[in-house]
Amino acid sequence: MNTTDRTTCCVVGGGPAGMMLGLLLARAGIEVTVLEKHGDFLRDFRGDTVHPSTLNLLDDLGLGAEFAQLPFAKLEELRAQIGDTTVVMADMRRIPGPHKYFAMVPQWDFLNLIARAAAEEPTFTLRMRTRATGLRTENGRVTGVTYVDEHGEAGELAADLTFACDGRDSPIRAAAGMRQQYLDVPMDVWQIRVDAPSDALKEGRVFARFGGGHAAVTMDRGSYFQTSYLIGKGQDAAMRSHDIQWLRDRLGALFGWDDEVTGTIASWDDVKLLEVTFGRLRRWHRPGLLCIGDAAHTMSPVGGVGVNLAIQDAVAAARILAGPLRRGTVGSEELARVQRRREWPMVMVQKSQQGEHAMIRSALNGTLHGDRLPVPMRLLRRVPALRAVPAYLGGLGFRSEPTPDFARAAATRPSPSRR
Repeated sequence: MNTTDRTTCCVVGGGPAGMMLGLLLARAGIEVTVLEKHGDFLRDFRGDTVHPSTLNLLDDLGLGAEFAQLPFAKLEELRAQIGDTTVVMADMRRIPGPHKYFAMVPQWDFLNLIARAAAEEPTFTLRMRTRATGLRTENGRVTGVTYVDEHGEAGELAADLTFACDGRDSPIRAAAGMRQQYLDVPMDVWQIRVDAPSDALKEGRVFARFGGGHAAVTMDRGSYFQTSYLIGKGQDAAMRSHDIQWLRDRLGALFGWDDEVTGTIASWDDVKLLEVTFGRLRRWHRPGLLCIGDAAHTMSPVGGVGVNLAIQDAVAAARILAGPLRRGTVGSEELARVQRRREWPMVMVQKSQQGEHAMIRSALNGTLHGDRLPVPMRLLRRVPALRAVPAYLGGLGFRSEPTPDFARAAATRPSPSRR
């Protein structure tokens, strides 16, 4: 049975951008429906870094105290080891504000927190196990989506404005005929969960290792190492021709793990491939539709910045569009304002990531050595104060978005004289 429902805003995708956008719009009194295809937020290998910009936002929303009750570790330094040389790449303790760290928290805990807060708003609806299958259109304008619900029933959701927040492979972006312009990227990533005895762990720490033509990053998650092993772009099939012991030996050499640790990688089935894409839309919108987050700009996993950049997109979109949505006057110019606001910081982050890709390319081809570091790394070792620059840009961003007044908790709203 095909049914048609209606909402003011349809948000496709219950990730960080979609859930935050839904909460903010609902606090503006706008009817918003978020469609999430999964039944919960439990997924491995999602971005688990919550940056200071997002922590500041949570404080403004009145959610900081609840977030502080979640199990998370504080990452205050980003370190890389090249051969036998250690470089502090960023020192979060040098940035302004109350949160001088990255919070290393499972993304499902973060999303559940946002979902609970949004559920308190009378104009918010979250529909789990509901997969958007296409777009409704009328006279060239997007007027909502088609979907399949948790019972396998097809339906339609009419909306004044639809947001594509459905990730790097965005089906909604594809349905709208929008194509990203892709940039060169040197690597794909193997994602591996490596169990380890408790006495081997220092929960919350992140280790990056480069040496001998190999590169990997691992994070202690309390009972296991969440590990990303970098491989040359398109080399997955060829490298899997090795016996699994080959990978165990590489990881053991990089991180100093013994056979007890690496032996928990039972087979190649335990090694998941992330095919890294890196690009951006020239135009983020068409009438009735706006793409944000990875749907608009696919970020490299380097630095873990994608989640927090997407959240900043959501903040800007809510602040710019709430008034026009309430008035029923959202047109292409308002959607273009969101892109203009967010495009510059996104481009700057991608340029920064391209610089980091150059280092990764050198690491993978074996030309990155601890005794011949690139100039920026040598400066970071010699002048500790410079570590504040990458910390600020990584933690707070090139443009941190102000929290809309309508979304703030009462205790954090500025007085009329300060507005």
